[in-house]
Amino acid sequence: MRHSTRQLIALCAIVTVALTGCGLQSGGAVPLSVEPGSIKSMPGLEGAELTVGSKDFTEQIILGYILEFAMSAAGADVRDLTNISGSNSTRQAMIAGQVDLSYEYTGTGWINYQGNETPITDATEQFDAVRDADTENGIVWVNPAPMDNTYALATNRATAEQTGVKTLSDYAALVARDPAASALCVETEFNSRQDGFPGLAATYGFDANAVPRQILQTGIIYQATADGSQCKFGEVFTTDGRIKGLDLVVLEDDKNFFPRYNATVVIRSKIAEEYPQIAEITAPISAALTNDEITELNKQVDVDGREPADVARDWMVEKGFVTVEGD
Repeated sequence: MRHSTRQLIALCAIVTVALTGCGLQSGGAVPLSVEPGSIKSMPGLEGAELTVGSKDFTEQIILGYILEFAMSAAGADVRDLTNISGSNSTRQAMIAGQVDLSYEYTGTGWINYQGNETPITDATEQFDAVRDADTENGIVWVNPAPMDNTYALATNRATAEQTGVKTLSDYAALVARDPAASALCVETEFNSRQDGFPGLAATYGFDANAVPRQILQTGIIYQATADGSQCKFGEVFTTDGRIKGLDLVVLEDDKNFFPRYNATVVIRSKIAEEYPQIAEITAPISAALTNDEITELNKQVDVDGREPADVARDWMVEKGFVTVEGD
């Protein structure tokens, strides 16, 4: 987003008041302790005061804790500001200096923050564009992960086998020959956004009005799609743990319509310049964050009921990035 100076000051003030009112201005302690693993204590980071932020949904909280454990293992004095309500609040907290680093999504940066209506379909080009555009806002983007938490359509295995639908082109063909069989459940925003259902229909060449649609809350769509009666197909997010937990089949976006939402480390430029080690430390972590990996971590929280901090630390230990006392 591009704001005038007056708008930016006002937004930053709102964020500061909101964080103070929630008791988050100074941050909290990292919830679990870690020891160095492949991430070693770095002299340049020892005692550095770093605040890690995240948005308020499962995947973001896990990613926030992963950053916290990485920085802690490197010797930094880390403050926890995960679970901030909403993308805009998290963004403004970083611009206001409340948050030093977090994971953000390339599509969110390009569309929501930079105000572009047309996404860039190539993941690398999308990262390059948002990285370059955000320098004027004092934000540095480094180390995009392979994980891409974008929109998708999904169905249960029985429906996939019955209809033969594996791709979105297959789905478009199904709409043409049997609209009732293409019944779709979506959330309100997806139903109207140009990077949602209207744009999808236009790109794949089917009549949007021919598809029977129900508007449901995001969380309900997953179970309703798994049941297969209310929703033959449903809108999902590609790294949601419920896809794996409910054994849903994600349709391939064979025309690359949906924007790229690769999780990427973002750092306040002042902090990035003072502590270049952050980019070095987080590079192998991001490289390990594939869709399969993060979907499993999300599943452990949303389906299995585990705590995000436990899930994040166990993954860091499994990958050898950190150790815990007694290992």
